[in-house]
Amino acid sequence: MLQGFQRIGETFFDPQIIAGVLPELLRVGLPNTLLLAVIATMIGLALGLVIAAGLLAKQAGLRFGCRVYVDLLRGLPHILTVYLIGQGLPLAGLSIFGANTYAYAAFAIGLIESAYMAEIFRAGFQGVERGQVEAARTLGMTRFQTMIEIILPQGIRRVLPPLTGQFILIIKGTALVYLLGLTAAQRDIFSIAQDNSVNNANLSALTAAGLLYLALTVPLTHAVNAWERRMQRGSRPTPKAVA
Repeated sequence: MLQGFQRIGETFFDPQIIAGVLPELLRVGLPNTLLLAVIATMIGLALGLVIAAGLLAKQAGLRFGCRVYVDLLRGLPHILTVYLIGQGLPLAGLSIFGANTYAYAAFAIGLIESAYMAEIFRAGFQGVERGQVEAARTLGMTRFQTMIEIILPQGIRRVLPPLTGQFILIIKGTALVYLLGLTAAQRDIFSIAQDNSVNNANLSALTAAGLLYLALTVPLTHAVNAWERRMQRGSRPTPKAVA
């Protein structure tokens, strides 16, 4: 029994390997992971907002096209989408980013997340009270003006916590980009840990990577939960005093 625990410790928690890989994880992996997550989030936000507007459009053809987009990207395994975009586009002659694997990785993750963010935006926009929309149209505002001045400001406020939660998922999703073969300077947290584990035939580097991911995601998760609770309290109507 004791020997079994010792072997587990050596396989997953070798202090020498963890100490050796940690500087590279912090110096190279952490900045690349965060940069990749931020770029993918920006792509996802921009495309998601456009797709959400399409989902709410009056034109049936536009709604159908946007719904197919969302269902397709949400239905496919993320690993397959990363492969199809990161490796498929260059093979098909669509080298829109040249030989920059990092850009393909960010684009692939951004496309995936745009489908999820589109649904978040759609739910937020539809959550705006119908009476306010009808009042704006009664005052002579066009559909576009109503969207920009009434629906968008309130909808964005409603979806900020879910979007922040989605960013946490994006940070974890960046681990898939190792499939595309990043250069040494582009490697994310998981890529560095994976290479180290293969070279040392030991999983302690992956344990270090896991701890680093937890250090990023757990505080963000608690912050988002606290934010949502605060917004829910703030949205409750204040009880009127009884005379």
